Amino acid sequence: MTKRYERLKEIQRLDPERDFLEIYRLTVTCEFPWDITRALELALYRTYAVPSIGRLLAETAELTERSQKRYDDTALLLDAVVEHGFEGERGRTAIRRINAMHRSYDISNDDMRYVLCTFVVTPKRWLDVYGWRKLSDHELRAFAAYYRTLGARMGIQDLPTTYDDFERFLDDYEDEHFGWDAGARAVSDATLALMGSWYPRPLAPVVRRASLALLDDSLLRAFRYDHPGRVTRGLTRGALRLRARAVRLLPPRTTPHYARQNPEIKGYPQGYDVADLGTFPTPGVGGCPVPHRRSTGASAD
Repeated sequence: MTKRYERLKEIQRLDPERDFLEIYRLTVTCEFPWDITRALELALYRTYAVPSIGRLLAETAELTERSQKRYDDTALLLDAVVEHGFEGERGRTAIRRINAMHRSYDISNDDMRYVLCTFVVTPKRWLDVYGWRKLSDHELRAFAAYYRTLGARMGIQDLPTTYDDFERFLDDYEDEHFGWDAGARAVSDATLALMGSWYPRPLAPVVRRASLALLDDSLLRAFRYDHPGRVTRGLTRGALRLRARAVRLLPPRTTPHYARQNPEIKGYPQGYDVADLGTFPTPGVGGCPVPHRRSTGASAD
């Protein structure tokens, strides 16, 4: 058990403001690769419940008609920054691709800032309940610094500073903006179907019910889903807690596991070039329904 926590001791010897990339990389690729993948999936899913976000995603049809490609590209672009850093060529290319896509749409700074907050807050809350340990204060400070840096590279204004700032903005934004939108519900249904498609067909309904059981009541209300029921919720959440106990007893991972290695990434069996990931919309046509009026000068350079 002592050895299981050796990497946490290594993390705590680092400076979370200076070494945030190294801390973040160790945490997400060595300590919690499976959990962070699930948490980031949930983080992006939460954003659909903001009608301005969910509606735009429905209009582009990226998540309703090309769900697997959208999932793959999002995971791989974010993964490139984790693996290669903000100054590495592939990391810089990934941020340029992210910025080029976002500039093609009319996305408010507040919506962009909210999405960034989900990446910081949702993993912490997931690990509080389902992780083999909770994130340390060192890791929370590093997560905040990592996403402040990513947000700055994306041209997002008025970024939160501390984890508490990220959490406060997220909660306030969801309280004010969560609501029903038919397009957002379509995006949600497509995402649940995609998750079900990763397993043998008879299991798809089970995966859908389990996924709904992990949603909090605010999300269920926003998408107008029936409550999954106490038994389904208890079994699903109990199984994840049992998994956490089992993982705690395992020896620590000796090599990092990146998102590109996840079995859910299915669209690039022959490999991929980071510069080719994502979409290349022309404002007003080709899957981009709205010109992006916001001028930020965002760049990875």
